[in-house]
Amino acid sequence: MSTKTATPKKVGMISLGCAKNLVDAEIMLGGVLSKGMQITSNADEADVLIVNTCAFIDSAKEESIEAILEAHESRGLKKRAGQRLIVSGCMAQRFAKELTHEMPEVDAFIGLDQVADAAGIIEQVFSRPAAPVPAAKAKAPDVLLDEQWEPLNLVTRKPVYIPDYDTPRFRLTPAHTAFTKIAEGCNHPCSFCVIPQMRGKHRSRTIESVVAEVRSLVAEGVKEINLISQDTTYFGMDLWEEKAGPRQQVDSSRGPTLIKLLRELDKIEGDFWIRLLYTHPAHWSDELIACIAECKKVCRYIDMPLQHIHPRMLELMRRETSSEHIENLIARIRAGIPGIAIRTTFIVGFPGETDEEFNYLLDFIERTRFERLGVFTYSQEEGSRAAKMDDQVPQKVKAARYKRAMKLQQKIAREISETQVGQRVRAVVDQPLVARAAADAPDIDGRILLSSPAPVGEFIDVEITGTQVYDLVGDPILPA
Repeated sequence: MSTKTATPKKVGMISLGCAKNLVDAEIMLGGVLSKGMQITSNADEADVLIVNTCAFIDSAKEESIEAILEAHESRGLKKRAGQRLIVSGCMAQRFAKELTHEMPEVDAFIGLDQVADAAGIIEQVFSRPAAPVPAAKAKAPDVLLDEQWEPLNLVTRKPVYIPDYDTPRFRLTPAHTAFTKIAEGCNHPCSFCVIPQMRGKHRSRTIESVVAEVRSLVAEGVKEINLISQDTTYFGMDLWEEKAGPRQQVDSSRGPTLIKLLRELDKIEGDFWIRLLYTHPAHWSDELIACIAECKKVCRYIDMPLQHIHPRMLELMRRETSSEHIENLIARIRAGIPGIAIRTTFIVGFPGETDEEFNYLLDFIERTRFERLGVFTYSQEEGSRAAKMDDQVPQKVKAARYKRAMKLQQKIAREISETQVGQRVRAVVDQPLVARAAADAPDIDGRILLSSPAPVGEFIDVEITGTQVYDLVGDPILPA
């Protein structure tokens, strides 16, 4: 085993998964900087490498494990025997107990409650011997590990941490866009999902905390604030439910809610967008619809994962809503917010899904014509209710349904894009030749490919001249 080394100076990060996980990575790096350590994007020169994992579906877990093993193997191949390896994120939070035995290559596992103390944990890791590292030409699985060696497991079982406005952060996004996590955890019982088991119960920040963070970001020049949590429409409900008892209906007069938050954010001076991500159909109200329509800084864009529309599938998925409610809600949103773009996602191949129920979903997609839509094949998540259900759908059937659903949406997307030709839209410039309209969230939606360069990080008008199915093509209209 390696002996104790000097205090680490440089920290590297590999962050996987969603924007919520990205914010956790930013908090870890912010804490590292606040303690005088440095950040490096070059893994070869890092004294410690943090792999921030995802465990939402099987493919995400596989990607996380592969990243960990590659980082470990690289220590031997590139003679970085003194480099330490820390694993954080959802996979560490959920499987740390098992992984400490299965992956002795790792120096420490940390969970969601430890993200703000990454620097202190790094120092703790360096106060003990390092995990065994493979020889320069050996692969990690061939290395004989000391039977007495065991990684640190610092994960707490039920996370309670939430960030605050003054929590140190090192943003990993472009300078003009940022993610603001307004809450953590989830109270929904969806049968296909294990996020509540990983991230704990829903816990909201205060409105004052979120407003202070956004005000600071806008002062830095950020043009796009993306509000995120497991369910942004549940924001604040947990805070007044503790005092008032179980919620009967959405009532913004009883305490902090998303409606009040949006109105406060809309008052902040400056030219910027507020984008609402990860909403749940069960917690929408006519008051929220009116709020979005009235707030000038809130994008005419809604991210609302629906997962399915067939009544039996919604019941089996435990989605806490009905097909009638969903169809009525979409109609109310489109009537109440002119020009709104709705993004949603669906799961195909859920246990027991019949051809008839899948075709019911296709019919709904064709009738509703979502501006943005993604499809997932069902992933049998260990520990979820759905994983134990009978009638698991064969992988070939799931793949075929995925292709049919995406082919339909591609047709719809092409037709919607074609209606944009000839229009002028406001967009934010991500790269000299790439911009995004308000209807497109970063990383997940389409882009506008510009015919000539525009200033990065600024708002511009674009004349749409063509389409590439999901992406648009346009001429930037710049000041003389």
